[in-house]
Order: sequence, then C-alpha cells, then structure tokens
Amino acid sequence: MQNNNYWAETLKSALPIGESFDIIVRDLQIGGKKAVMFFVNGLVTGDTMPMVMSYLLKIKPEEMKDPTDASLFLKENLPFLDAQTDSQVESILKFIFSGLIALAVEGFSEVIIIDSRHYPNRGIEEPSKEKSLRGAKDGFTEAFMTNIALIRRRIRDPKLIFTSHTVGTATRTDVSLVYMKGKADEALVKKIADKLNSITIDAVSVGDQTITEHIIQEIGQKSFLGWLNPYPKVRYTQRPDVAAAHLTEGKIAIVVDTSPTVILLPTGIFDFLQDVDDYYFPAITGNYFRLLRAFNFIGIIFITPLYLMFAQAYVPVYDALKFFIPQGDFAISLFWQFILLELAIDGLKLASLNTPDSLGMSLSVIGALILGELAITSGWFIPQTILCMAVVALASFTQPSIELGYGIKFMRIFILIGVQLGAHLGATSFAAGLLGDSSISICAIGGAVVATIIDFISVATTKTLAGTSYLYPLMPFDGNAVKHLFFRTKA
Repeated sequence: MQNNNYWAETLKSALPIGESFDIIVRDLQIGGKKAVMFFVNGLVTGDTMPMVMSYLLKIKPEEMKDPTDASLFLKENLPFLDAQTDSQVESILKFIFSGLIALAVEGFSEVIIIDSRHYPNRGIEEPSKEKSLRGAKDGFTEAFMTNIALIRRRIRDPKLIFTSHTVGTATRTDVSLVYMKGKADEALVKKIADKLNSITIDAVSVGDQTITEHIIQEIGQKSFLGWLNPYPKVRYTQRPDVAAAHLTEGKIAIVVDTSPTVILLPTGIFDFLQDVDDYYFPAITGNYFRLLRAFNFIGIIFITPLYLMFAQAYVPVYDALKFFIPQGDFAISLFWQFILLELAIDGLKLASLNTPDSLGMSLSVIGALILGELAITSGWFIPQTILCMAVVALASFTQPSIELGYGIKFMRIFILIGVQLGAHLGATSFAAGLLGDSSISICAIGGAVVATIIDFISVATTKTLAGTSYLYPLMPFDGNAVKHLFFRTKA
C-alpha cells in the first residue's frame, strides 16, 4: 500500500526541481486532500490552466467518493477534460516533459494526466521547396498533433490508422506510423513498427533522417552498390495533400515530432517523378508536366557526357551542331571543367542556404561573376561547359526530390569518368595496336557504355523497403501501371 504522499514524493525526486527553472510545482487542496501539480512552464497553455484550476478547487470533500481511485475521480469530476491516469514513472515523466500536467492527489493509486499543452509553433504556410501553382497552400509544421490533424482532415476514413511510438532514450521523440488498413502491406507495417519500438539510440538528433537511417539499416534490401547506393529508399514531403495521396495508394507514412517533414515509403524511382501539380491541372497539362519531367530526368544524366564525347571528337558531329564545339586548346581539359563546375554549383547551393535574405542578391551577383565572365576570361572554363552545366542545374530543379537529384548527379559523374578512363585506355600503345587509329574513340564510347550499364544495374538491383523492384512497373513490366505512370488519366 502506497503512503499518502507516494506519487508526489516520487515525482519530486525524479524531476530536477530547483535546478531547472522551467519545472513548476504547485501545492493544492482538492476536496480536502493535499495534491501536487507538476508541469513545464512554456509548454502549458495559459487559456486552459485557469479553467483546470477553477474546476479542481471547486471539488468538495463529499464528492471524493473513493479516496484511492483516480479513475473514478476523473470520471466524476473532470469528464470534460482530455485526461487520463497513469502509474508508470517513465511515462508520467514523458507526459510532463511533453507539456501535459501531472496531478498527484493524496492517497490516489495513480497520477492524473491532464492535456493542456501548447507548443511554440509557426503557421501552416506552404513549404518553400514544394510550392504548387494551384491547390492547397498549407504545409506540415514542427508540431506533432498539427501534422496528424492535417492528414486526418484529408482522409476521413476509419481505416486510416495512426500508431504511437517513442524513439530515443534521451529525447523520447513522439513518432506515429500512419497507414490505411487493408491497403498497406501489413507485413511491412509490422516490420517498421517493431523497428521503431526497438530503436535504442540516445537521441533522435536530426529527427526524420535519423529514424530513416535506422529503418533502412534494419529492413533495407541489399543492392549492387551496398552502402554506396545513392538512390533514396524513402520520399520526404512537407505537403499534407501529397502524404494523403500516397496513403490512399497503400503506402506508409511516418510522422516525427519536431520535424515538418513526413516520411513516405516504400518508394520506387518513378514515385519521385510525380508532382502535386500533375493533378491540380487538366489532364493534358498534367501529362505535359509529367513528360517534361521524364525527359529532363534522362537529359540531366547524359547532357555533359555526350557533350564531352562530341567536343573531343569521340563521336562524329553533324555540321549544324559544329558551332557549339570549342575550337583550339584550353587551359583545363573539358572533363575537369565539368567536375569543377559540378563542385562549384553544389558549393553555391550550400552557400545560398547559409546566406541571409538581405545578402541573397549579393551572392547571386558574386556567383554570376565567378562562374561567368571572370571564369571564362581567366581561362578556367569555356562558355560551352558553363552553358551545359547551367542547363543541367536548371533541369534538375524540375525534380521534386533533392535526394534523387543527387543520385542522378552521381550517375552523370560516373559516366563522365567512364568516358575519360576509356579515352585514356584508348591512348595506350596496346589499345592503339589492337584497335588502330580509332582506339581512343572506341574506348571512350565503350567506357560510356560500360558506365551506363553499371548505373542501370545499380538501379535495377536496388530494392524498395518492401522488397519490390525499384524500377517497377518497368521491372517487372506492368503495362497498365506503366500507362498510369507516364500519362495522368484521372485526378
């Protein structure tokens, strides 16, 4: 039998009272009984607290029917509040640090937990990375329950299930696994739920990315490249309408507290080529957007390797295109110009992320000068290579996934390396003696073909988290799914 002050003393000893100023303790008298209230200042809304206090202090001794039953007290005296009882110290502490109020009443066998939390939160404005020309303009925020509500608002179906999990022994981050019962892969749902429950890291340091890496490490399918595989296994979105659409298709979502990004899985490569604007416009316009995105996907892989082969005369050039081929010598080889430009563009992207808005124009001017006139006049680059990389950089922004964009980038660089290595091999005396005057061209083309095949094998052998092909519906081929993939037939 617990003594009258058991829960109050237990929580006082477990909390850093007096050390951390935001931990608030209030002694009360409720129905003639001593009670202690515990909460975190700043996480409890000021609107609800006066109402809670007024009803608690109005309770009379005769209304305390059972001196030890917290559930009965809750039912008889506070039925209108979002409240529950708990008798586990760890979960009570988690509730307190999550912004709930813990009420320890003298003689009660359980602690009363009252939900009066209020998190500092920004508005649900449209995410800057996933803007749409038409359609909804709301987006996920760092507030866990707000994100849950944004999904529930769009899918009003009892089959939509939200399961609750806690990840991180220090952060104890709230995570919800979301799926449509009957549509999602139940086996995969169970695997992910078991993994979420078994993650024992001290902290979820970067939120969604930390959880993603642990899930992929545990149930991710092996691929040809192993840990070097650059292709994303999950899709990230900050748009509630995108998350809702994927859920109704049978996919799974993971919502992480403090993160405005929702994780969607399993995903194949073609899931990243679809965008929300495809469905907010008439079918012909949506199909145009989708086909343009598909052509850009292919183009940004092969533009620079093809130009390198044309410019170095590894493959013949039509007379109409010879104006674009550089004449004479240049200080840095075309291959290294492309490699340096790849690095420079990524460096500018990182710089723009850390540049204050007031200095954004200055960065644009500096970037244009460095990669424009000065870069050309100094002899580092030629106009053609800068134009090719500018086209590649602009075309890459048509892809909604940053992660896939870098996967494509590595494919392109690998083909460039294949062309260069092939050309060096063709320049050796052995290759010249074997293949004759065309040895360099043949080996360069061969290097590009081999690199492209390796790229394709790496994609083809990649599996989604569900164990299916990353290239579905092309591998295995599903004609009906391919039609819906490339042509939007209905909204």
